[in-house]
Amino acid sequence: MTAPAHDETAWRKLLAPYKRPSWRHASIQLLNSALPFGLLWALMATLAGRSYLLTLLLAVPASFFFVRLFIIQHDCGHGSFFPSRRANNLLGGVLGVVTLFPYGYWKKTHAIHHATSGNLDDREFGDIVTLTVREYRALSPMARFGYRLYRNPLVMLGVGPFYQFVIKHRFPFDIPFAWKREWRSVLGTNVALAAVVTALGLTVGWKTFALVQLPIIVVAGAIGVWLFYVQHQFEDTYWEHEEAWDFYRAGAHGSSFYDLGRIGHWLTGNIGYHHIHHLASQIPNYRLAACFRDNPEMQRVTRLTVRDSLRCARLVLWDEERRTMVPFRSLAIAAAGGRESVPPLAAGG
Repeated sequence: MTAPAHDETAWRKLLAPYKRPSWRHASIQLLNSALPFGLLWALMATLAGRSYLLTLLLAVPASFFFVRLFIIQHDCGHGSFFPSRRANNLLGGVLGVVTLFPYGYWKKTHAIHHATSGNLDDREFGDIVTLTVREYRALSPMARFGYRLYRNPLVMLGVGPFYQFVIKHRFPFDIPFAWKREWRSVLGTNVALAAVVTALGLTVGWKTFALVQLPIIVVAGAIGVWLFYVQHQFEDTYWEHEEAWDFYRAGAHGSSFYDLGRIGHWLTGNIGYHHIHHLASQIPNYRLAACFRDNPEMQRVTRLTVRDSLRCARLVLWDEERRTMVPFRSLAIAAAGGRESVPPLAAGG
């Protein structure tokens, strides 16, 4: 990783030109995301009783448009999608019903993620739970089993997204009741969601609704969790204790550039330029690619291809001594008195 050693003033000056929301760009992106998603959903509902295999196949493109809508909601939460704060909050609230993520609740917890990402002393909301090697070794056998289960890819990409979308964000008891605005967002979203689901269930039939919506939630949830995972959980990511933690180093070193190619970036709302987003969350997603192209500093970061990212799935613990993410097998090797002879990302299993 060879990120530029800019100070805060230099970072702000470099990134400031891209913090310009555009009504035109935002409106085009909203239309080319919402309309295809709506049309695909309707087509899936029409085909559900005739060819469910085709319905399931259509769930894949529908899920990517679902992800694009989530990215738009995400930008609204940062106040970066529209030039108007009111328009951002209004659209974000509406999209929260579509994505199942209450806008006000998610906006606050995600802001905490940005403010604490990579801070070992402040691992809280919006993060994938990550333990250090020392912390894992201090756990009881049962707690170790729980952590291993949580970090299992089948759980993280299968059970986890469904739990997050369908259950956890309906009743987020991890936040205090003193957060009245966020609880209003949760309850308001639940009421609106109940009304929309009832209307669709009565229109297309409850069975058809479930046959269409559930695959989209499962596939889109897995895509979303995976994107978030590989953008922070890679070999040379950034973790520091409070006294040494730095916001800009956390953004540049602790977030990857996930190189998905032009089509992949478009389908995922440019979230692959995650290092830029963490350095300046006020940059709209539709300006991230330009920022990357225009500034060589933005290109000298950890780059992950799709093939590289698959190997990241086994990186589960932060080794504070080696300053790298490691797999569980590294503990077994260390316990046997050996040493890994290959870099973590080049090893299998």
